[in-house]
Amino acid sequence: MSHDESRRAFLKRSSALGLAGVATPFVTSLGAIGEAAAATASDYKALVCIFLYGGNDYANTLPPYDAASYAQYLAARSNIAHTRESLAATVLTPSVALPGGRQYAMAPTMGPLAQLFAAGKTAVMLNVGTLVQPTTKAQFTSNAVKLPPKLFSHNDQQSYFQASNPEGATSGWGGRIGDLFQSGNGSSTLTCINASGNAVYLTGKTAVQYAIGTGGPVPLLNNATSLYGSATAASTLRSLMTGNSSNLLANEHAKVSKRALDTYAQVNGALAGAPAANFPLFPTGNSLADQLKIVARMISVSQELGAKRQVFFVSLGGFDMHDRLVADHPTRIGMVANAIKAFYDTTVAMGVADKVTSFTASDFGRTLQSNDDGSDHGWGGMHFVTGGAVNGQRFYGTPPAIGNNTPDDVGQGRLLPTMSVDQYAATLAGWFGVTPGNMSTVLPNIGNYNPSTWNLGFL
Repeated sequence: MSHDESRRAFLKRSSALGLAGVATPFVTSLGAIGEAAAATASDYKALVCIFLYGGNDYANTLPPYDAASYAQYLAARSNIAHTRESLAATVLTPSVALPGGRQYAMAPTMGPLAQLFAAGKTAVMLNVGTLVQPTTKAQFTSNAVKLPPKLFSHNDQQSYFQASNPEGATSGWGGRIGDLFQSGNGSSTLTCINASGNAVYLTGKTAVQYAIGTGGPVPLLNNATSLYGSATAASTLRSLMTGNSSNLLANEHAKVSKRALDTYAQVNGALAGAPAANFPLFPTGNSLADQLKIVARMISVSQELGAKRQVFFVSLGGFDMHDRLVADHPTRIGMVANAIKAFYDTTVAMGVADKVTSFTASDFGRTLQSNDDGSDHGWGGMHFVTGGAVNGQRFYGTPPAIGNNTPDDVGQGRLLPTMSVDQYAATLAGWFGVTPGNMSTVLPNIGNYNPSTWNLGFL
């Protein structure tokens, strides 16, 4: 079907929906919105980073379940472990069994994500973390290879995960992906979109990140039409802010101000046709779900905004649980599972599930051994990739040995990563359209890995 034919088909169905009136289910309306976006944007793709700030506890997110592994897990953290009985409903049954009879479950509150795993739409990444190059425990112990600086430090490892450099990095790999694709979008400003504030992940060398609130674009000057009661004063101020200047800095400031005002008008106008009420699958009282809802709304108007490739960033904090892990982690990780499920279901209803991939990230994993009623800063962790294009219901990577001072940990159950962030990111970037020739531009350390491992196969 041609683009015009698709458009006519959409308009015809929209008219039918209009006749159906208020009895038409919201989900059906979502499908119509998605078809409108897809009608002329067959090449659209979106990559959504879900960052869990604070360092997520990997062992209670993806606990071992087979009897032998569970016993080792329980021995290491008897005071903060899930009971084996509580994990029975979220045991994962992969399409390809793990070696040695190894089994995992998701945390009991992650049932919605376990459902997506069973449906083949979510894949689990085992022991992902920041590395400079492939590293063995012997090399770590003898300082034989270069390591990410300031391991176990929140700020530095957040930055290293997002940017391949410690705190102070000036660009991240999401932004560098944006550098490569922004020229193909109608507005380059709408390539890298942050619903969480600001993150180095989305800053490119040329691409800029556009911040959006959960309710829509953030207006400059609070979108005021008057200043001290005067419309003329407000108009004059806008003219002064956006007018050309012979001063280099003033002129650049004017360009930024004009871009902000123009983009606000463009995005606000587009989102008016995709009101939040048309996206009813997201749970309330969940700040991550709120962010993913605005991402879904932005995707639904991507065609109107002329966007073919977009990189998004959302986040949830509160994972630095040195204590109260039993009390707080189930709620926090449950919010993640519920938000991802709602977002995925919405992309299905919109008809764009195979064009949208979300993935989790975090500063680091945490120690397996408990620290009072919490866990301490660690290194490798477990992550999840969800979307219609994902080769799900599978584990990727190597199940780590469980315990303290095993071949896979560097003390207290701090996992030495066996899957680098670079390999994880390269697989995502390759799906998005980054060519092997451009991969080192996005991920400067990827050349340290065998090219045969740049695509881990989960997309």
